[in-house]
Amino acid sequence: MSFAEFQLDDALNRALETAGFSEPTQIQQLALPLALEGRDIMASAPTGTGKTLAFVLPAIQYLLDFSRRDPGFARVLVMTPTRELAYQVYDEFRQFSQHTTLNIGLITGGVNYGSHKDTLEKNNDILVATPGRLIEYLDEESFQADEVEVLILDEADRMLDMGFVGEMNRIVLEARRRRQTMLFSATLEGATLERFASHSLKEPERIEAHPSRKEKAKILQWCHLADDINHKLALLIHILQQEDVTKAIVFVKTRERLATLSGQLETAGLRCCWLQGEMPQDKRLQALARFTNNQVRILVATDVAARGLDIDDISHVINFDMPRSADVYVHRIGRTGRAGKKGTAISLVEAHDMSIVAKVERYTEQKLKRRNIEGLRAKNKEAKVASKKKKPGKLAAKKLAKKAPKK
Repeated sequence: MSFAEFQLDDALNRALETAGFSEPTQIQQLALPLALEGRDIMASAPTGTGKTLAFVLPAIQYLLDFSRRDPGFARVLVMTPTRELAYQVYDEFRQFSQHTTLNIGLITGGVNYGSHKDTLEKNNDILVATPGRLIEYLDEESFQADEVEVLILDEADRMLDMGFVGEMNRIVLEARRRRQTMLFSATLEGATLERFASHSLKEPERIEAHPSRKEKAKILQWCHLADDINHKLALLIHILQQEDVTKAIVFVKTRERLATLSGQLETAGLRCCWLQGEMPQDKRLQALARFTNNQVRILVATDVAARGLDIDDISHVINFDMPRSADVYVHRIGRTGRAGKKGTAISLVEAHDMSIVAKVERYTEQKLKRRNIEGLRAKNKEAKVASKKKKPGKLAAKKLAKKAPKK
């Protein structure tokens, strides 16, 4: 199948040709026909399989097919959970609308309010935004969502997990005149997501993409046992010094750990940049630019970067701290092995991490191999995870009671 079969506008075909895209990925093959028909969609696809383009193309095509009659606010609204993802979606809209006259705006937190003045006051066709800041502008009546005709919720599960349920419901209510809603999520499971979708979408088509081997990321995963925090640091430094580690993200749990570890790596001669929450947007962009442009090859990050980073050449993801849940682990390691390339995910685990390791193995249905580095082997044995014993059912309890000796 080729993009030519979708009969897209010449402006989109030129942009696809410039980008070197000829064959759609599976999620694009499944989503594009339905989206172009104006159907509501609930779609899930693994990271790095072309999900963004699956809604960028039909959104632009819609605006080209039904041109604006009067100036006003955005007709296409895209909501994303993080600033990083918002910037990347914005860049993709700009790339594929380069041969059109469409105006694209971006609104996120972490930047001066005055910088959004032009976006809010000038004629706008497409707006990409994070929920928190957009709600502020709705409250101030600086932005109105009643002109939104196409609403796109990217990584909706993440927005719900981050506690943006109220904000998302508000956006859905304000954009009640819309013609189409597209919801993209890592999975289509969970009561919260189902409840939200039930009142936000009209008879949606459910799409779950299972990419081909060519599209699917091949990520080698293993872990190293560590005796304590100092042992973990020694393991990390050794791994980062290897030649095959060309570009790595090191994940930590807290800002305090990030500050300490960044300093320790610099002291060891390993230049790095860092990314965390509540960081001014200009500082975030500077850090990402240094990392993307290979000025530094190590990015130390909290989970604010677990989603939204779309950098094709990350060779390694290293969990210095294990995440709090198995799904976050999957999103972390999804930063490597993108677009069908090979990647490596390494976890450094102490005894107290073994319970989350067990959860990750159950969630991914894959055993994390235990590996050793000569000279840095753990002195302690692997901690055992206590298994929860199931309480016997009523029938089993009766049988046990009969077998029990009488006093």
